[in-house]
Amino acid sequence: MLKTSRFTRRTCFWMVLTALALRLVVVSFLYPEHLSPDRDYWRFGGEAGRIGKSLAEGRGYGNAQFGTTGPTAWMPPVYPLLVAAAFKLFGLHTKASAIALLSLNSLFSAMTCLPVFLMARTGFGERAGMWAGWIWAFFPYAVYFSANLIWPTTLTTLLLSVLLVFVLRLEGAQGPWSHFRFGLLSGFAALTDPIVISVLPFLAARMYFRRGWQGLRWKIPAAVMAMGFLLAVAPWFVRNAVTFHAFIPFRATFGLELHIGNHGDSSHFAPVHDHPSTNEADLKAYTELGEQAFMASKLRESVGFIASHPGWFVKVTLRRILYMWTSFWSFDPQYQAQEPFDLPNIFLSTVMDLVALAGLYRAFRQGSSLALPLALVMLLFPMIYYVTHWEDYYRRPIDPVFVVLASYEVWSWVQLRRKAFRLVQGIPARASD
Repeated sequence: MLKTSRFTRRTCFWMVLTALALRLVVVSFLYPEHLSPDRDYWRFGGEAGRIGKSLAEGRGYGNAQFGTTGPTAWMPPVYPLLVAAAFKLFGLHTKASAIALLSLNSLFSAMTCLPVFLMARTGFGERAGMWAGWIWAFFPYAVYFSANLIWPTTLTTLLLSVLLVFVLRLEGAQGPWSHFRFGLLSGFAALTDPIVISVLPFLAARMYFRRGWQGLRWKIPAAVMAMGFLLAVAPWFVRNAVTFHAFIPFRATFGLELHIGNHGDSSHFAPVHDHPSTNEADLKAYTELGEQAFMASKLRESVGFIASHPGWFVKVTLRRILYMWTSFWSFDPQYQAQEPFDLPNIFLSTVMDLVALAGLYRAFRQGSSLALPLALVMLLFPMIYYVTHWEDYYRRPIDPVFVVLASYEVWSWVQLRRKAFRLVQGIPARASD
């Protein structure tokens, strides 16, 4: 394990503090957007806000939409519980509760500087880690979404980044307790946002394979890790089984998510007019049928549509892949009117991704232990969104991977140019170059 000097610890402290201060400044400008009473304060956390309100009012974990819609498994419990705590402490939909939640998200985002630094340092060295951490502190998407989104995204980003660092360190001779903690933290992350399950099993399998290849024990650590994971998620599984008399591992909304992106409308990357929060007929059906029957009906509709329009599905899936990597969806004027910042997003996303891919290529060429894990994250994480639908904030949990790789490429380029300059000037190379 790499030792951390006093200078490094001090730098990381200022890195996090700077990131937090910047985000809090942005919060001071953006929090009023969440205080609009329009659609019964829907902007205040969406489904997480509705469930948090139900919990704060003592009506249980339910009512994910407008009115009384009953128990829910719309989303796992971690973030709605945080929203409920804010409502209990600071009041329903108040200025104080909005600032508290956005400040907490900003803290999560600022703390992500640390696993970003550790990831880059593990794979590329101390100075590359510093570059990555500072770039994350000022990364525009990290700043904006943490300061303007009451949703699990920034907590998921922090947890996934920590787990990536964790899995890299578990390749060494760590005791069973470390693997148990990894399992517990993985379960907690899955109860924050199940999307982490898209990558964690593959990263864990690779890690235990490498342990076996190195002659280290892997069977008992793997079993202990699995026990920790199951211990974390079991209460939620049991609650869903008792409440709905069905096996619902994490959330119940796959049918609706598939339907949103696959019912014939491709005018937007996330057409949501067929959704209980925006469509009165869907809200009525959701309330009358109950959550499970409603989701099942949406699943049947979307599967039927895909089966009868396979060409359309393939085309839109390819568009979703393109959108993930470039932020480009359409140049149609009506679409552009809905997304006025699309052009700068296209530029930033495309440049960032090209530089990150160059960094990934360099990492593979250099034989970095970080290359394959980060490549797996980039490959596997978006796949479920490719076939369902995409939102601009869906990619944010893997932004640290792109920042680490892009910063490594930029740092490497600077180092090469510095060495070339010293060579031309006849200046002896420094050990740090």
